[in-house]
Amino acid sequence: MLGKLARQHDPNVLVGFDHADDAGVYRIAPDQALVQTVDFFTPIVDDPYTFGQIAATNSLSDVYAMGGKPLTALALVCFPDKADLEILERILAGGLSKMIEAGCTVIGGHSIRDEETKFGYAVTGMVNPKKILTNARAKPGDALILTKALGTGVISTAIKKERAEAAWIDAAVRSMTTLNRQAAEILEQANLRVHAVTDITGFGLIGHAREMAMASDVSLRFRSSQIAILPGAMECIHAGYVPGGLHNNRDFAECVVGYEKPIDEEVKALLFDPQTAGGLLISLAAEDASRLVAALRSAQVPAAQIGEVIPRIKPLIAVTA
Repeated sequence: MLGKLARQHDPNVLVGFDHADDAGVYRIAPDQALVQTVDFFTPIVDDPYTFGQIAATNSLSDVYAMGGKPLTALALVCFPDKADLEILERILAGGLSKMIEAGCTVIGGHSIRDEETKFGYAVTGMVNPKKILTNARAKPGDALILTKALGTGVISTAIKKERAEAAWIDAAVRSMTTLNRQAAEILEQANLRVHAVTDITGFGLIGHAREMAMASDVSLRFRSSQIAILPGAMECIHAGYVPGGLHNNRDFAECVVGYEKPIDEEVKALLFDPQTAGGLLISLAAEDASRLVAALRSAQVPAAQIGEVIPRIKPLIAVTA
């Protein structure tokens, strides 16, 4: 639908919605640009405080994916008229705890009455225009690094059906409440040849990888055995706890995927699992990959090299064992 809208031409827009990037970037000075993003959704866990933390972590992620530093946030609240306001207080407190951790100041927001609770933030950050990380500059020969395990979508579905085991919930919540801040800071400070970055959220690994490949005019190859999977995620798929978003992602994007060797159906499904507050997918010079993975793991970020960038061919994305 965006393609049908009138195009605005502003030379200060450094990143718009042309390549489905993670956030918009607007230059305000030769060495300063704003990074702007917004995200909100319905509860995916039972505990209000934890839901607030997850919503904040997810909202902040796009700023980190662009190489920016979050500065301010506006809360977006939809809450039932007759619901217990203590629940909303706990949601807001959870979100604030993560904003404080990120050094991002909540300066206001907007709320409406709604039959279904929804919560998130519009976040503004700052970035040097010369240091913007986009999804459009991956180069053939690059290594692909992923900083979090997959599976939050199917585990969240199991939680809603009251079928998730405590260990699965703990692992998924730990992942969804871990800021991408540390990974982003390592990318900035480690003197690495980073060419492209995106965060893995609602469109799943394949959906966001597709955007990177198309924006960069390259193809990607993933090794499924190297992709980390959260505890319980495979069991959730076996049991049929599959979110509608996974089916939608697969219907939309599997046409650009080629499976080079037999891949388990459960693994295929997880490649399309919609993630909440997922990790960063990083494309960087292959010679720097092992140093980045070592630095990330030293900082307790469970990163792994999961593939490589290749010249543009068909299929756009190849998946091997």
